[in-house]
Amino acid sequence: MRRLRWLFPIAVLFPCRLHAWDDTVRARVATLTINPAQVTVLHLRPEFESVIHMPEEITSVILGSPGNFKAEHNEGEPDYVYVKPITKQPGQSNLLIATKSGQHVTLTLLSDGVGTASSPAAVDFLIEYRNAHSFLVVSDAGLPGSQEASGARTEQAARRASPVNSALGPSVTASPPSAFDVEYEQQVRMNAPVWTKWEGKQIETSVGDVRQWRNETVVSYSIFNSSNQPVEVVPPQIQITGQKAGKEKKKEGQGILSDQLQVRDYRLSATRLEPGGRTDGIVEFDRPNFKQSTERLFLQLAQADQVDRPILIRLPFTPPIASDDR
Repeated sequence: MRRLRWLFPIAVLFPCRLHAWDDTVRARVATLTINPAQVTVLHLRPEFESVIHMPEEITSVILGSPGNFKAEHNEGEPDYVYVKPITKQPGQSNLLIATKSGQHVTLTLLSDGVGTASSPAAVDFLIEYRNAHSFLVVSDAGLPGSQEASGARTEQAARRASPVNSALGPSVTASPPSAFDVEYEQQVRMNAPVWTKWEGKQIETSVGDVRQWRNETVVSYSIFNSSNQPVEVVPPQIQITGQKAGKEKKKEGQGILSDQLQVRDYRLSATRLEPGGRTDGIVEFDRPNFKQSTERLFLQLAQADQVDRPILIRLPFTPPIASDDR
């Protein structure tokens, strides 16, 4: 009889606890196709660990804010990355993962923190990436904005289709190459770019056309590995830097303000360069309509092992080439 008195409250409380757990945590699992031009939003939560699975061995993991998040990768599990927040406060960061064959994915990490929202977002427990040529049907309905992301991927695939597809049969109609494609292919076909060397760097750079398309600016460029060791490069960024207003004379390096501009789209033929190897890229970004006289616009390129020491290439604020044919 005494046992029954103890079992009764346990039987009542245990289901209640499970019910509360289900209301608090909504887990999601998604499978995505690797697309270097797509940024995946990963919703995290303190005290929960999320897993990112790549289709091949991972060579580098770059985390923007190690003070708010933790990203673990080890040789024993070469195709997995484990991510979690390390603070209970809301946080945001970016995460770049590169693989052995040169593929890479970019993620935005978001954490709502603990007790900051009445209805916290679902937690992405697992994201599994597949190669773009896989025949697997992608299912990413669980991710926020997945319908928009899928639509963008479909639109990009149609916009960048090559006329070579006509070999599949007379009934297949290929879309004409976009201006983005034409500009990228022009940079790839450039036989002898003028290379610029940088002190302490394994890579040399060359900037091609700087073109304006309505409110966007497009920059094509190439990177050359002039060393005798392999090197990895990260996706391009655009930086605008200016001097902080003030009458007092400041020491060198003080009072400088720097912001990253939004990259609308980019393409990079490879992220891993063998000795003597070359990669070609193009980046499209939203340029502000005006700037202060002390502000400067830069194309920011970096080696994966020196992201804190990027190469800054000065860009003209007003592109020398303008076209409305986008």
